[in-house]
Amino acid sequence: MNQSLNKLLEQFNAHLNDAIEDTPLGTSLEESMRYSLEAGGKRIRPLLMLATIKMLDHRQLESGLNVALALEMIHTYSLIHDDLPAMDDDDLRRGKPTNHTVYGEWLAILAGDALLTKAFEKIALTPNLEADIKVALIQKLSQASGHQGMVGGQTLDMQSEHQQVPLEKLESIHMHKTGALIQFAIEAATIITSIEQSTAQQLIQFSQHLGVIFQIKDDLLDVYGDEEKLGKPVGSDESNHKSTYVTLLGENGAEQELQTHIQKAEAILTTLSTEFDTTDLKHLLTLFYQRQN
Repeated sequence: MNQSLNKLLEQFNAHLNDAIEDTPLGTSLEESMRYSLEAGGKRIRPLLMLATIKMLDHRQLESGLNVALALEMIHTYSLIHDDLPAMDDDDLRRGKPTNHTVYGEWLAILAGDALLTKAFEKIALTPNLEADIKVALIQKLSQASGHQGMVGGQTLDMQSEHQQVPLEKLESIHMHKTGALIQFAIEAATIITSIEQSTAQQLIQFSQHLGVIFQIKDDLLDVYGDEEKLGKPVGSDESNHKSTYVTLLGENGAEQELQTHIQKAEAILTTLSTEFDTTDLKHLLTLFYQRQN
């Protein structure tokens, strides 16, 4: 990453360190929540949000930190639940034992529940944001993470195991399961900065291409990725009998589809660069398709 993105990541991580406060209840819940939230990862979604805010109006960065944290909490809760024996049954996440293998299934489920609800508290308590902006962000994040977004996509994904689904259905799964939170990252930045609608629409289209890029690369890495770099097992898609871009299109076809979306995303950034400094978003786009984990 470039120096600008590294600085944003440092700001975010410093904010994240104090995200989960202890309660008088004296349970292990907060420890379990922190374990997964602080386990590392690329922080792509919060970085995408903060980089977009910085590009549109750097004065709003401070206000964006709580919203970026809320997004990372929801992403982390989804990973905790995804890894459970009833779902993908994974033992490794971000190079560490998964939450349920450390704390047990019931506490992992509750840690995920708590992170989900904590996210909306973080947005509600964000300083320097008008009430109507907070309501808009909560509404958009609810949609992106709920039955119309990520959870709906996860459900369709689970119901599609052990069958070969058509490409149109696969795209729908990942537009919701993976793409919805990536789109929220950028859409939230447009809401926080109150940018004009035409620019917002271009950025949302860019985020939709990013979602597809992320998923195709994920499918490819599950085939040829390095388990040590990935921090999770490879081949889990095949063992779980999931349809992927690779199983439907082959490796070469998936690579071609990846290049198509990269070119479309680059074209949008080229258009935006006449008015904004798109350097950070270009670096993030490269990170999306060149990542090894």
